[in-house]
Amino acid sequence: MLIAARPDQAEVRAAIAARTLDYPADRLEILLARGQQPSAQRNAGLRTARGDLVYFLDDDSVPEPGSLRRAAAHFADPRIQMVGGPNLCPADAPALEQVFALVLASWLAFGPSRARYSRVGQARPSSEKELILCNLIARREPLLELGGFNEALYPNEENALMDELQKRGGTLLYDPEIVVERRPRSSLRAFAKMLRTYGRGRAEQFRECPTFGSAPNFVPPLFCLYLVALPFLVGLAPGRWFWTLPLALYGLTVLLQAAALVPIGGLLRSAAAVPLVVLTHILYGYGFWRGLFTRLKPPEQRAPVPVVLERVESGSP
Repeated sequence: MLIAARPDQAEVRAAIAARTLDYPADRLEILLARGQQPSAQRNAGLRTARGDLVYFLDDDSVPEPGSLRRAAAHFADPRIQMVGGPNLCPADAPALEQVFALVLASWLAFGPSRARYSRVGQARPSSEKELILCNLIARREPLLELGGFNEALYPNEENALMDELQKRGGTLLYDPEIVVERRPRSSLRAFAKMLRTYGRGRAEQFRECPTFGSAPNFVPPLFCLYLVALPFLVGLAPGRWFWTLPLALYGLTVLLQAAALVPIGGLLRSAAAVPLVVLTHILYGYGFWRGLFTRLKPPEQRAPVPVVLERVESGSP
């Protein structure tokens, strides 16, 4: 088990939860990789880990007790290279975080990636669109053969690595019953920053490792471009009001999505989610445009990143 943590972090919830997993303690190694660059931290942990399988958790991920045992069973199939499931908002999280979780789990805001934030369907072969690094189990050797995570990317370092595994014929598996609890961002400002970061990370991933799978991610930045151009189109172009029709259809789609969320989140939370769905598209699109022009350093220009590795005693605390 490999957990990326900050250098000065005293309590690491994932490490505490890892010691209560329904898994033999003598077969469980818990590694804390402390530092300030998660990709480098995970690569250092990968090189040090001794097991055939590595369970990646964020420092605030709290896995359900049976998650690791269920995931390990899937690796009886030698074609399986990675297995993951959703990270769910705890039931006792504050109301605002529950609204954020509703947005993350909505189809209109996150498309197929909503499976990262809610239980969707049955266990099945999947792709990087549905798997997330805060709850991901992988065979160690194939990751080392590919050089580990791309340290120029954060976030989306796992997405690029998953694409490479699939190119080599490996299978990725999504299992909605392999669950961790993890709270969303605690404020609107933090949630907005996360959306911009996701957009930037996807654009940087596309620049480093272009694939057709990233094509749908161009929709939000194109939507932002449309919003910027709309006043000019309405004011200058012949048949100018025609250009507002896409915006009207978009508004209708947002309302339909809000209605679909009511059975899940209730009327008030679904209504609160409506502006946040729109905000998701705008901020993700803005971040994507920014990520198209950021400077990514090649490996030879990157300074070494200090990482401190700690082994945590397994077994019940």
